Order: sequence, then structure tokens, then C-alpha cells
Amino acid sequence: MHSFFFLKQINLKYFYYILDKLTMIQATTETGFNIFVQTEDNRINTAVASTQIRHLVKFTNDLDKSVYYAYGSAETIKDRFTKISINYDLTPDMYTGETKLFPAGYYKYEIYEVSWIGTVTVSSGNAPANEDDVLSPAADTKGVVQGLVTKGKMNLSEKDGTQQVRYTQREAPTETNYIYYGQ
Repeated sequence: MHSFFFLKQINLKYFYYILDKLTMIQATTETGFNIFVQTEDNRINTAVASTQIRHLVKFTNDLDKSVYYAYGSAETIKDRFTKISINYDLTPDMYTGETKLFPAGYYKYEIYEVSWIGTVTVSSGNAPANEDDVLSPAADTKGVVQGLVTKGKMNLSEKDGTQQVRYTQREAPTETNYIYYGQ
């Protein structure tokens, strides 16, 4: 029996909705990563073209509650998914999609829709710095946060060789080891 036989029994739209809710972003410290999420299903400002939309990503560390913001260094909006690329940099710049997420662990992510009427310019003074930022004076070249379009969890793993706890693999013994009772 095919493992996805139940797809014939439910509406695919609901299947993709459930699938979106079950996905978790997997990333590694000190490296860039791509986020694939559904944003068009929950799009708020439908009066502008998707080329006038960017997404502000908010990362909140589950352990120490530190917050990081970033726009994507590149963003592709399709009907079924949106791809947002985030880069790693020692001197992060949220407007160019560069961040320095630390420490490793679980993060909550929230993605906010930001729309422009005029030319899209993701830079300080033209793009909101957080979900509550209102740029003034208002202008067509300044982005406006429309609202939250999706949220979820991200697992940020430590880069190989940078783990706090390291184990040394020992060679297996060449002779037979015996364990005697009571020793």
C-alpha cells in the first residue's frame, strides 16, 4: 500500500497546511541557511505585487530569550512557498540578511510581512527594524509592517568542531576483553 494513500481522502490544501505547521528550520551556527515557508496563504497586503513584499524574520532564543532580526539577503516568493536566505557574518547587518545567531539551541521564529508602495529599499530608515517600528514621515519608499504571516521553531546546531562538549573516539582493543563478576 502506498504510504500517502490518505492524500486521496483529504483536500491537498489542508495537507500542505498541516505540513507547514510540522516543519522546523534546521540550521548550523557560523553558516548561512535558507528558510522555506508558506507566506502567500496568509498574505495581508494583496493590493501590491509580490515584488513589493519583503519578510522580516524575528528569531527568539528559547533559553536566554535573546532576540535577533533579519531581512533575507535574497528572497523568492512563489505561490506554494517563499525562500528566504539568511547569511552568517561576524558583524551582522539585519538589512542585508546577515546575522550572528548564538548560542546553539532552539529558537522561535516569527515572519512578518513588510510592504512598500514605491521602490523597495531594505535599509535603515526605509525598512522597519522590528515588528513594532513605524517609520516617519510616511513615504512610498518606506516599508510598513503588515503583520505576522507565519511562525515556528528552528533548531540551530553547533558547527562540527565547535561543540562545547567533545568526545575522543578510542580505537577498539585488538585482544579480547573479559569482564569477571565482582571486578
